[in-house]
Amino acid sequence: MSGTTGTTGSTGTDRTTPNSVIIVGSGPTGLLLAGDLAAAGVPVTVVEKRAHKISNISRAFVLHARTLEQLDARALADGLEAAGRPLDRLRLFGRLTIRLDTLPSRFRHLLVIPQYEVEKVLERRAVDAGVAFRYETELTGLSQDAGGVTLEVRGPGDTTESLHAAYVVGADGMRSGVREAIGLPFPGRSVIKSVVLADVRLAEEPESLLTVNTAGDAFAFIAPFGDGYYRVIGWNRAHDVPDSEPLDLDEIKEIARLALGKDFGMYDARWMSRFHSDERQAPAYRVGRVFLAGDAAHVHTPAGGQGMNTGLQDAANLSWKLAQVIHGHAAPGLLDTYQAERHPVGRSVLRSSGGIVRLAMAKRPWELALRAALTTVLDRVAPARRRMIGQVTGIGFRYGAPRGAHRLTGTRVPDVALADDGRLYEALRGGRFVLITPEAYDDQGAHKDRLTVERWAGDRRTTVLVRPDGYVAWAADSADAGAIEAALTAHVG
Repeated sequence: MSGTTGTTGSTGTDRTTPNSVIIVGSGPTGLLLAGDLAAAGVPVTVVEKRAHKISNISRAFVLHARTLEQLDARALADGLEAAGRPLDRLRLFGRLTIRLDTLPSRFRHLLVIPQYEVEKVLERRAVDAGVAFRYETELTGLSQDAGGVTLEVRGPGDTTESLHAAYVVGADGMRSGVREAIGLPFPGRSVIKSVVLADVRLAEEPESLLTVNTAGDAFAFIAPFGDGYYRVIGWNRAHDVPDSEPLDLDEIKEIARLALGKDFGMYDARWMSRFHSDERQAPAYRVGRVFLAGDAAHVHTPAGGQGMNTGLQDAANLSWKLAQVIHGHAAPGLLDTYQAERHPVGRSVLRSSGGIVRLAMAKRPWELALRAALTTVLDRVAPARRRMIGQVTGIGFRYGAPRGAHRLTGTRVPDVALADDGRLYEALRGGRFVLITPEAYDDQGAHKDRLTVERWAGDRRTTVLVRPDGYVAWAADSADAGAIEAALTAHVG
């Protein structure tokens, strides 16, 4: 892609100021966060140690319903939907099929789309919003005080430089330099060793859009890129070797035959790699003025395709809070809610994705019995199935609420219909709070830059204030103008 704003390497315009944010890492999480902040008028610089390139060497292939809703609130979902392929059911443990076509969402499916297609769209949005990019620039040091953060970086030709900002976000992956610089550990362990990846052509097209199965000691997953190549992920428990061990196509074909019964005539591998899958989570997502998001904060097994999705939702949670505080519309204490809200979600995803892997690869009799029992429960007990689907797709998470708050506070708001043929996620596209009322309400322009006022399309009487990330900030079953104004002052600023 072309047309970046700001710098490549260490030349060009430096957008770092005392009121700016520096994001380290230009993966999906960093790009969504950067685009949000720039759209809100916050000067943003993205520091990336790699050269400017959208790589097709990615492990993420799925966008879930909640992430698609967040992208819809940024007018990006429809374009990605056109580029990807929807799948309305997901098979787990061989005979358990999870139907997604009953989800309470505009997106009653998961979207099969390579990570690099998501990055292209997010980068274009960030560029258009005025984000400054500094590629081939590596973090070498970090210090902070009450007034801001200073980054020491090394650019092309070993040039060194200091960058200053009000806040820094580490979105720089599992081996995060930001996390290391602020002294946070990354406790956890390797769950699966010697996972193999390859991009191949297939002589025989699979019957399903996503092909996944386990058999004995083997697991395999196949998904299409859309350009004639397929991503293959596989694991053979009986062949546990170091990541440095050479890998050839014959090994990948053997794993596919063991797990899937055939190798689909794999040929013309354009890329192959071996890696290990970890479960890790930082104990804190914030230290002073420095935050962690995405894989810098948490890494999971690939099961359920939740890694990239969780990171994108981290960004959606943090971006509006940073903008509110930087612009002086909220007290700095608002930023504490990022840890309070997102750390439990990361921990929950860690457990669920790890649980899927352990059950999928069950071998001992008691493990097989547990898997069979769980499959029966999920197949026959609707509440358990809904909870599991809500966990995997992200639509089931809710945030904590203060004691005495309305029952809706902290819950995700679906794409409800609004008066005059509107819908909520279109109203959220300005990055503002959305107040939905039973009757017309005039806020007299006090919050016009940060608030959109809408009415319900039906006869619902609840008044709801929706945060920019689509969760309820405040609600009341009946509210007069004074109560609404008090809520707007407390939340919108």
